[in-house]
Amino acid sequence: MPDPTPTTAQPDDPILARLNDQLTWYSAKSRAARRTFKRIKITEIIGAALIPALSGHSWPRFPSLLAYIIGALGVLITILEGLLHLNQYQENWSSYRNTAESLKHEKFLFLAKAGPYATAADPRAALAERVEALISQENTQWVATLQKSAQTKTT
Repeated sequence: MPDPTPTTAQPDDPILARLNDQLTWYSAKSRAARRTFKRIKITEIIGAALIPALSGHSWPRFPSLLAYIIGALGVLITILEGLLHLNQYQENWSSYRNTAESLKHEKFLFLAKAGPYATAADPRAALAERVEALISQENTQWVATLQKSAQTKTT
């Protein structure tokens, strides 16, 4: 009977497939949240910098146009900040990255037969339990954040 250690794990091993799938998902979601957060923040910074720059100029041919542009920039900044708060891109970026790094850590320990996997009676079962615990922990934190956000909106 073959040894069920990590070195003999099959490429189609459902435990490793789940780990790799979740690692890919959390990494992709972290990158997407980071990109969105940075794009919105850069747009806000540029818009905020343009307001005082435009306020110091006058356009004799279009005097009211400048006021509309400055007003629109203020509205844009407010909308973008609301979207950041509503969708929590920075928090998701951090949370997803933390979970992805934790999953990577578990994968490397498992493949190296180190840490808790070195002495586990069934390293694959231990990996499955630890991966699911990490995913469950992240889901629990996400739900708690949503509930906190909903409570803040009602008060």
